[in-house]
Amino acid sequence: KLKLGNGTSLLIFVNIASSVPTSIGQLLAQGSGDGNGGAPLVYALSFLLTCAGIVYVQEAERKIPINYAQRYSTASSSLSKSSYLPFKVNSAGVMPVIFSSSLLAVPSALLRFTNIEGIGTVAQALGPGGKFYLPLSVILIAFFNYFYTFLQLEPDDLAQQLKRQGASIPNIRPGKSTSEYISQSLERMSVLGSLFLGGLALAPGIVEALTDVTALRGFAGTSLLILVGVATDSARRFKAELQMAEYKVDDLYDDIDMRKL
Repeated sequence: KLKLGNGTSLLIFVNIASSVPTSIGQLLAQGSGDGNGGAPLVYALSFLLTCAGIVYVQEAERKIPINYAQRYSTASSSLSKSSYLPFKVNSAGVMPVIFSSSLLAVPSALLRFTNIEGIGTVAQALGPGGKFYLPLSVILIAFFNYFYTFLQLEPDDLAQQLKRQGASIPNIRPGKSTSEYISQSLERMSVLGSLFLGGLALAPGIVEALTDVTALRGFAGTSLLILVGVATDSARRFKAELQMAEYKVDDLYDDIDMRKL
């Protein structure tokens, strides 16, 4: 009723969160059994640092100022200065990681259902722990992040919309120059987003190599990104709903005498 979140995202969030206690228990048991008592501490520290990094990057954005020609005719020109075009650093979200992991898992899926000669060697090389898994994963994440970023936002269409609205970026000519400027900004944002997603995909393998503990192998950086993303989005929606409740909009409409309208 209140539309406080995406139902599918919340179901995925609950599914991932429900497996956290079991994974923590396996981590403690494996760490104590192997005599590696520092493994839980390393995992806890990496978990906190990763969560902080995800929140920082997910909330980061590039604000490009926009001037509206018609607003200069008014008495106050502060409105034109407050307008901006926000670009998220990681606008693609978790989709590039999902596409990359799904593509690298194709040889393993073929190995289960076919008897193609040589597919086992390819599946082993492209699977987790294989010699080509990490470099190909980073390359595919960068490619899909670049592709998905420009799929969501078309610079030419955005430049034409700004031109029709009488808006322009300071020191940038409307039209083609604006489109090129937006494309350059998106390319730089996609590079930063690719570095973030690549580091997030490599983090579990690095921590596993440092601790020699495989209890959290199924709990990848993608899962953590979904958890933090859904949690921050839900908290933002709850905050907005609480702020709206302070205005008592329903009581305002109830007090209106419809006969006087």
